[in-house]
Amino acid sequence: MRVQPCVPRRIAALLTIAALSATTLHGQSGAKNGEWPTYGGDLGHTRYAPLDQIDASNFGRLELAWRLKTDSLGPRPEFNLQSTPLMVKGRLYSTAGTRRAVVALDAATGELKWVFSLDEGARGAAAPRQLSGRGLSYWSDGRDERILYVTPGYQLVALDAASGRPVPGFGRDGIVDLKQNFDQDLDLVNAAVGLHATPMIAGDVVIVGAAFETGANPKSRMNVKGYVRGFDVRTGKRLWIFRTIPAPGEVGHETWLKDSWAYTGNTGVWAQISVDPELGLAYLPVELPTHDYYGGYRPGDNLFSESLVAVDLKTGARRWHFQLVHHGVWDMDIPCAPILADVMIDGRLRKIVAQPTKQAFLYVFDRVTGEPIWPIEERPVPKGDVPGEWYSPTQPIPSKPPAYDRQGFSVDDLIDFTPALRAEGLKVIERYRIGPVFTPPSLSRAEGPIATLTMAAQGAATNWPGGSFDPETGILYVASQSQPRPMGLVPAPPGTSDLPYFQGTVLSGARRSGGSGSATAETPAEAAAARGALTVQGLPLVKPPYSRISAIDLTKGEIRWQVPHGATPDAIRNHPALKGLDLPPTGRVENNVGTLVTKTLLIAGEGNAGPTPSGARGAMLRAYDKATGKEVGAVEMPAPQTGSPMTSMRDGRQYLVVAVSGPGYSGELRAYRLP
Repeated sequence: MRVQPCVPRRIAALLTIAALSATTLHGQSGAKNGEWPTYGGDLGHTRYAPLDQIDASNFGRLELAWRLKTDSLGPRPEFNLQSTPLMVKGRLYSTAGTRRAVVALDAATGELKWVFSLDEGARGAAAPRQLSGRGLSYWSDGRDERILYVTPGYQLVALDAASGRPVPGFGRDGIVDLKQNFDQDLDLVNAAVGLHATPMIAGDVVIVGAAFETGANPKSRMNVKGYVRGFDVRTGKRLWIFRTIPAPGEVGHETWLKDSWAYTGNTGVWAQISVDPELGLAYLPVELPTHDYYGGYRPGDNLFSESLVAVDLKTGARRWHFQLVHHGVWDMDIPCAPILADVMIDGRLRKIVAQPTKQAFLYVFDRVTGEPIWPIEERPVPKGDVPGEWYSPTQPIPSKPPAYDRQGFSVDDLIDFTPALRAEGLKVIERYRIGPVFTPPSLSRAEGPIATLTMAAQGAATNWPGGSFDPETGILYVASQSQPRPMGLVPAPPGTSDLPYFQGTVLSGARRSGGSGSATAETPAEAAAARGALTVQGLPLVKPPYSRISAIDLTKGEIRWQVPHGATPDAIRNHPALKGLDLPPTGRVENNVGTLVTKTLLIAGEGNAGPTPSGARGAMLRAYDKATGKEVGAVEMPAPQTGSPMTSMRDGRQYLVVAVSGPGYSGELRAYRLP
């Protein structure tokens, strides 16, 4: 059974709002007044700022204004700083360090104004979501100003924005324990629930999701349920709860067969939440239930897993939903913020929500009603071979826009620099199952298939950094990557889980000849295949580009342009098998990054270390003409971009701030400006 969007009369009546003239755009118009007050720039996560002091003519001349190393903001250095800072009234706020401290800095000089750090002891050490997280939130009623964030130990903290001191009237001494008042009994120290994302604040409501340990090999089919809650920003009082796994009598309960709703967990919202305050709706991107690759103990479509759900901002009541994946077994969590936009489509101004995904589909809906802007068709998909699994016979496939990166796997995706390399690639994949998007995981067998080989699933096309949107042109930008991954299931080791299968592959040793039983010589490709290596002589198994940025015209549902993102890695450019070849631009490998849009530019850093003009190991912060995709400037950084960039104005000067880190280079905030 497919549960359709619910459109109450008062919501349907709001359709008239969508028939506004093109000159009266409301809501999602980017960061304003030279500030950056929310994680995504605005509540609709456009990641847009209409600033133009930094442009194509001068981007390459940017210089470092200040830097903040985060090593001392915790008991050890952090090497995965993912924060996007906020800038309000000349102050920059960010989480940082392995303790997830909060810092306030002068936005122009980087001078430290205050720091807050909470030592959660055993609770923090047991947290499933460690390190500094992705940032924090700001709230003001014109007099009171607050910073709110979620600690690694899953506590919601409210700080005075001027001093950094906990707000006495919020929760208990400025803290709300998120493991309590959760409609389930949890161990306050060891319960494996947390959050990397920022809380979302709209009006006087703070919305908080939930995240868990990675779901490949869970110890049990039972886990914490990832409910979403709204709190009063002044007092910390819980206002509402939305059950992402419906209880008896609630919409979607019937999609959990054999009472699997009762024990199944996860189905949280670990990505950023978006809000339309004018409609009074919050948009929740929901993840998978317990176990990313095996769902035999949770038969049915499993609402509201992998669904985009619109709820009432004040009450948490569901207004509409759309399930992007039925009964997921591919790790296709909705990973990033829904993007809210007002766009002219077929001569009519539409209020839309666009959801980038791991599977490289951009799903686009009317954000008032949940109706797809362009048809989304239920199409038959392959059935798998895993005993006890429940397979959905169909999955929803958008008609527009087309997929913006490669999906599934076919021989056409293989490395093709030379015929010899392609032949080796064919040898590597011969023991894998391949097929289109939604080809399910395979029961791993030494004789084959050892796994399903696929892209845009476990190897996400787009992950938590998400996309950005230009409200002036109606163009959405999203970075993505082409990363093949094996999806196999093997029996869970005895005593490790009450689930029968874990993610994994059974690999064979040396190949044997037909009659004698003696070992035969293996080619390098055969040896790599036996090890499960998805490379050919150390080169990526798939042909380039390995990562790209796509510009998608939301007025038409079409891809406007695509460009490889990042320099060709040295290991590819200098590979002896490619000597003498004129290589096309390849983009970086494993290059999943966030983008930023300004008046004229699309800006994104490289997501891993590689060649730089100076010869030093580092990464580049690149600028593209947002209309054409042509690269117009670049700045060398000492480490990859690990947090999405933001921009703001301070004392008449535009700043770009980005978090960088990686192996051998601990977390650092870097602010750039013109000389």
